[in-house]
Order: sequence, then C-alpha cells, then structure tokens
Amino acid sequence: MKYVIVGNGVSCIGAVEGTRKIDPKGEILVLSEEDYPTYGRPLISYYLAGKVGDDRLALRDQEFYSQNKVELKLGQKVVQVDPSAQKVKTEAGDEFAYDKLLLATGGTPFCPPIKGVEGEDVYFFTTLAHAKKLATKSKELKRVVVIGGGLIGLKAAESLFDLGVQVSIVELASRVLSAAFDDVAGNIVAKRLQEVGISIFCETTVEEIKRDDQGRVKGVFLKNGQFLEADAVVVAIGVVPNLNLAREAGLKINRGIVVDRYMTTSNPEIFAAGDVAEGYDLLLEENRVVPIWPNAYLQGYFAGQNMAGANRQCEGGLAMNSIGFYGLPTISIGLVNPPEQGFDVQTFLDEEKEVYRKLVFKDKFLVGCVLVGEIDKAGRYAGYIRFKVPVDQESYYALTNYTPTYLQWPEQLFGKYWNKDARVR
Repeated sequence: MKYVIVGNGVSCIGAVEGTRKIDPKGEILVLSEEDYPTYGRPLISYYLAGKVGDDRLALRDQEFYSQNKVELKLGQKVVQVDPSAQKVKTEAGDEFAYDKLLLATGGTPFCPPIKGVEGEDVYFFTTLAHAKKLATKSKELKRVVVIGGGLIGLKAAESLFDLGVQVSIVELASRVLSAAFDDVAGNIVAKRLQEVGISIFCETTVEEIKRDDQGRVKGVFLKNGQFLEADAVVVAIGVVPNLNLAREAGLKINRGIVVDRYMTTSNPEIFAAGDVAEGYDLLLEENRVVPIWPNAYLQGYFAGQNMAGANRQCEGGLAMNSIGFYGLPTISIGLVNPPEQGFDVQTFLDEEKEVYRKLVFKDKFLVGCVLVGEIDKAGRYAGYIRFKVPVDQESYYALTNYTPTYLQWPEQLFGKYWNKDARVR
C-alpha cells in the first residue's frame, strides 16, 4: 500500500501514527511545502519573542520519520491531484502515485482588500517562516499595527511588545477574542493587555495602509477617522482552508473539504484532516471547520487508521482554546456564546481579581465553559462536555457553586466533598 500525505503539520503526525497502528509496512510519503520538519505551530509566538529556539519547536524528535519508515520531502509544493490516475504532481514537475491520499494542507492567511496592503512591511503570522521573517525585521521596528484581535493577533502583539515594539491592535468586533470568548472574558483580557502597554482599538478596521514615496509603511487610516503611525503591519485576521487542490480535483467542498465520520472525502481514495477539513462537530452534530490543534491531530489519526483499512469513526471535533496573556490564564471549551433561548448560563465574576467563570448548560448537559484567571477543574468540565455526561442535581450544584481558590479553606482545595459553607469570612 502506498500512502501519500500532503502537508506536514500536526494532522500529518496523527496520520502517520494512526496508519502505523494498522499497517506497519506500507510506504508513507510526506510532501511538505514548508522547509522545516513538523513543528508546534502555537510555539511560533514564543519563537518570535525569543523565548524558544529552533531546538524547542519540533513536535517529534528527528528519529520520528525514520522510526516510522516515512519518506519526508520538504520544500515540495503539490500543485495538482489527479484522482483518475491516483497521482499528485509537484511544482518541480515530479509525480508520485498513491493508493490512499491524505490532504492535510491546512489554512491560508486571510487578507482583506485593504488599500496599500500589497508591498513591503506587511506580514502574516501563521507559519514558522512568517515568524522567522518578522523576528529578523523586529530589530528595526518601533511601532506595529496588528490587524485582528483573535488568538493569532493577540499572541503576535504580545511577542512584538516583549521585544520592545510599540503595538496597537485593531479589531472589527466589539471585543478581542470575539470567536473564542464572550464579552466579559474578552474585556478582562483586553484590560490586562492595556495595563502592560498594548493599545487596543475595537469596533473599527483599517481602511488604508499609508506608504511613503519609497513604498514603505508609515501608518494606517482607521474607519473611525484615526491615524496610527506604524513601521509595519501584521495581518492576523485568521486563516481560511487551503482548498485549491481539492477544488481542482473535483472533491466536494463547502467552507472546507467535506469529509464523513471516517475522514473520507467525496473520493473514497482521498482523505482530509485538520484546518482544511470540514468534519463532524460533536456538540453541533453537524459538519464544520474547527481549526484547532487537538482536533487536527485527532482527525489525522483517524484518517491514518482508515486509510489503512480500520473503518473507525472519528468521534468529532470540539472547539477548545487554552492560552495565557501576561500571567492571566484563559480557557474556553464548546459553546460559549449560546442563543438566549433554551440554555441555562451560570457565571461567577470578580473583576478586581480578574476571575471569571461561565458554564453553559442545555437540557441536562454541560455544553460550554469559559474560565479566566482561575482555570481549575477545566479537565472536569471538558470531560462532561466531550463525553456528554448527564448532569444530575448534585453534579449541577457542584459545577455551578464555585468558590474561588482565594476564598477557600486550604483543606477544601483537596477535600473529597464540596462544602458550600467552607469559605473565609
């Protein structure tokens, strides 16, 4: 059996490990457009800030590919998939045959049609190559505007600020982290970032990037009429699935490559996984793109097993984010911004301590949570959500009657039973 994997991210790692569980001998070829072995994409912000080096980025050690009998070809951009001949073609003109093909091509940075966006001093921030380029340039930068207040934008802003750069974040929504968190959580994070010195401009967007006669960036004009001086602009609005290969191969696509519970596309010999795949969401019980790391690995793992003939259904993706900002930990899991009708929402907020906890219930099930400041019991909440554990009256009380750590007696932190009266008076 010949397996070809296009893309070398975390989905690829999952696919290799999944395939080898079933088929220890089949040929595995990995074709990667990038020039680096697979790395931890969330670590690129720490790389930019100088907190980790190249030696800390690898997802697996150097022996991973040889131990799993994988042929890895870096810097090989696949430009065509021929389903009838079961071959892929690279930009260099090489062709490779496959029995089973996995498309794990990830996402492409989204760039809105902003006047002046083409040219020098405009960067993206989704790959190690982007981080390396920006790290090299950062020594010359004094002021940077980051377009986008999501996770990618905020981590890029934090990293640049740690390098001594003056940073402004521009976000179209009413708050930062609008997709992953709610208003309260987003505002707490924004407050922490502003306290350290990062400027945030919400409910507006960049209409034009101003350049001088030499074409260098001088600043940006905002829709609200403000002008922000800048030496560079980082576009971090998000990514869109890289669908070119799938589209030209005639595969069924929507927002992503449509796959079934076995990670199979509309062609039975072709699979898809990761940020490019539109797979099953276990909460919504329908297909959608869930571009997060754990989901990418899980999809890759099941795709790998099923390419090798396992015939196992993927349990489905679950939206989940865990990230910290200057000592402020945050976690969001599942449905965090539910409709007003049909949901029971329980919250705890201590603005002074920057502690916030939100639990979202539907019928007898926990379907979402937001934790800021104190993230204890996150694993417990995740278990209730992922495994759809019914919440009885006792469990509901234990989940919702939250007493922050700084108000609990020490023995209650590790005690066997929850005691609602064990509070410092």
